[in-house]
Amino acid sequence: MAEKKKPNPIDTHVGSRVRLRRMMLGMSQERLGEQLGITFQQIQKYEKGTNRIGASRLQHIASVLQVPVSFFFEDAPGAAPRNGFIESPNTGYIAEFLSSSEGLQLNRAFARIGEPKIRRRVVELVRALAGEPEEH
Repeated sequence: MAEKKKPNPIDTHVGSRVRLRRMMLGMSQERLGEQLGITFQQIQKYEKGTNRIGASRLQHIASVLQVPVSFFFEDAPGAAPRNGFIESPNTGYIAEFLSSSEGLQLNRAFARIGEPKIRRRVVELVRALAGEPEEH
């Protein structure tokens, strides 16, 4: 039996960025699919990287999700350095966390905290819980 081909890492990354932005907007896969004229199953395949997103479709997705096309390639594996610096390969976990349900909930709630002092205290609390040293 033939082995299933793994998705290209760039396709997986672009799909995860589509998912991240869609979830940041509180948009369902079904709603995004309707606006693009495709099924939610197709959106699922794009988000998993199973199906590659063509250039014109990516442009349409960017328009619907109100971001530039470049948003989908930020921090992509093997991306060219930005401003002459190569970012640490360990930053992928941040994008992964931010696209998780917990990451999105935490970010939405944190963004609604209007008082800068309280936001700093929340960061201090999370650092303490994680066992990280305080920054001064």
